Amino acid sequence: MQTVRDVMTSHVVTLPRETTLAEAARTMREQDIGDIVVSDGAGPDGLVTDRDIVVRAVAEQRDPATTTIGEILTPDLVTVRPDDTVQSAALLMRDYAVRRVLVCEEDQTLVGIVSIGDLAEAIDPESVLGGISRAAPNN
Repeated sequence: MQTVRDVMTSHVVTLPRETTLAEAARTMREQDIGDIVVSDGAGPDGLVTDRDIVVRAVAEQRDPATTTIGEILTPDLVTVRPDDTVQSAALLMRDYAVRRVLVCEEDQTLVGIVSIGDLAEAIDPESVLGGISRAAPNN
């Protein structure tokens, strides 16, 4: 049985709460990612996605140069352990209606992130979603 460790992305970008949305967006572009973990120390404090920046800030006419990621982050994180099964991670995503879950050790040390695309490719690589996840990004 495949575990979360087998499919997770281990390179997770973290930024502190006081990072502006403009800085976070530039980091997302440079790293070619759609999410940033917000952390000021011991463990993850929240998650900010590219969609959060658009819906919670830009659409509300908040200034990306002065608004911080700490102001718009999602604080209620769904986490899994590295040795959890891929299927259990998929069920959590469904139950909590999220597209990403953080992978943390028992002491809440962040070790990775798993997206719905990662799980689609792992569970059914021949599915349409699995195929989309493997496709090269349009730059």
